[in-house]
Amino acid sequence: MLFTASQLIELFPQYQGNVQNDLEIREITKDSRDKSNHGLYVPIAGDRFDGHQFIEGAVENGAVATFWKKDIPLPPDLPSTLLVLFVEDTVKALQELAAAYRKEVNPTVIGITGSNGKTTTKDLAKAVMETTFKTHATKGNFNNHIGAPLTILSMDRTTEVLILEMGMNHFGEIELLSGIGQPDNAIITNIDGQHIENLGSRAGIAKAKLEIVSGMKPEGMLIIDGDEPLLIDAAVPVPKKRIGFSEENDVIIRNVVVEESVTNFEIEKESYQIPLLGKHHAKNAAYIIKLAYSMGITPEAIRKAFGHLEMTKMRFEKHTGKNGITVINDAYNASPASMKAAIQVVEEMKGYQHKILVLGDILELGEYAEEFHRGIAEIIHSGITAVYTYGQNSFYIHDELKRKLPELTAVHLADKSELIDHVEKYLEPKNLFLLKASRGMAFETFLEQLI
Repeated sequence: MLFTASQLIELFPQYQGNVQNDLEIREITKDSRDKSNHGLYVPIAGDRFDGHQFIEGAVENGAVATFWKKDIPLPPDLPSTLLVLFVEDTVKALQELAAAYRKEVNPTVIGITGSNGKTTTKDLAKAVMETTFKTHATKGNFNNHIGAPLTILSMDRTTEVLILEMGMNHFGEIELLSGIGQPDNAIITNIDGQHIENLGSRAGIAKAKLEIVSGMKPEGMLIIDGDEPLLIDAAVPVPKKRIGFSEENDVIIRNVVVEESVTNFEIEKESYQIPLLGKHHAKNAAYIIKLAYSMGITPEAIRKAFGHLEMTKMRFEKHTGKNGITVINDAYNASPASMKAAIQVVEEMKGYQHKILVLGDILELGEYAEEFHRGIAEIIHSGITAVYTYGQNSFYIHDELKRKLPELTAVHLADKSELIDHVEKYLEPKNLFLLKASRGMAFETFLEQLI
């Protein structure tokens, strides 16, 4: 049970409905088509629809209560037993409800934000925390002003650790999420060009990410990318721990070795191995190791958790494709840094004859799009056999490669269906393909052609 009717009425006193005060609300739903067990329906107005229009369907599917925007007329045929809570804004009401529930359950909250690596770091944190605590974490991409409250409201009352991934596009969004979740500890994975179109500069991005401290308790710990000057120099009202590769860090990551399917590294005289590829993932894991130490979790438990890691889909997923090729699908999202990191990991991977990159647009770069896309070509070297690009701005990668490495096979595709004809000659064992682009480019179409 989440709430009783009487608890909801106390929070939202303007209501109607012939309801029993001990009526239980067991789950929250924002989709009228979802079956719910004693659900509270939250109608949300979107660009193409308004959830208020579908209240009858929500009731048919099990809703016993609903938020309702005050200035919208109620349909006449709703059951008299439906608890209708009148509010100014249904999304704000959802956020207020989540904040109240977080306070009541009172778990240790870990907030995670950053330009790249949020979801990977969240997955690592969940695996490690579950070894010792009853843990609840963000699922999928539920990391915005609606998803984060829904994550909070879906946790069990016995939850001991709550892990909240916090995403943003504009100033003020992380501050809002931090106020709702009130992290005890927080992690900023890194700063990159993602969302620079809205935030103006990397300094603006750092400022927006640092909003995560606004809801933190003074005794909380902020873990940062200690190799990022924009974070190192930032003044914050909570203790700050720098983690990275340079010797100036509070925690130094050493002896990173990327093998075929794992990355090995050392931190504070302990050796770890993760089933992820790349130095950037070693850093993500190091954040969680430091946090785990502070919460009394042993190195042995951490190593066991890393060995049974379950990752969110479409993030450096390895597939066996046609004729035994290896396909890495890393097309859930992209920023300049994450695309460069993925390419560098592919270049470091041993045992492959040909390495083929299929790259698409990095979105939300605005006026910086050409500069950042041309910058991708700077880290592509002769160890790559061919590069295929698709999209408007990825043409700049192609154009820069033609100038920098004229001997490299580089093709800009006008249509997605063209890829398979170009790469047919590479569909052989010991060849490796990387798919990388922003989620909006729908690169799963390419994956379907290759597996």
